[in-house]
Amino acid sequence: MRIVRRVYLTYNEKNVTKPLIHEMGKKFDVVTNVRIASIKGDLGLVALGVEGEEKEVDAALKWIEGEGVKVEPIEKTDSV
Repeated sequence: MRIVRRVYLTYNEKNVTKPLIHEMGKKFDVVTNVRIASIKGDLGLVALGVEGEEKEVDAALKWIEGEGVKVEPIEKTDSV
């Protein structure tokens, strides 16, 4: 089942300059939609929609967490 999961991504000084959202779209069969983004110094915050099959979305978000990005849900429910 295709879903859209909306999350906040918080980057730190170690990963704020890396193109991780781009890499996510290449590594996983997901479509990303940046809703808003802000970078101040060594801290970055992104509101992101991630669309795809639930298994792919979960794997993509787990991967980006493994890269040191904090992932927090914006909404409690998934939508299409």
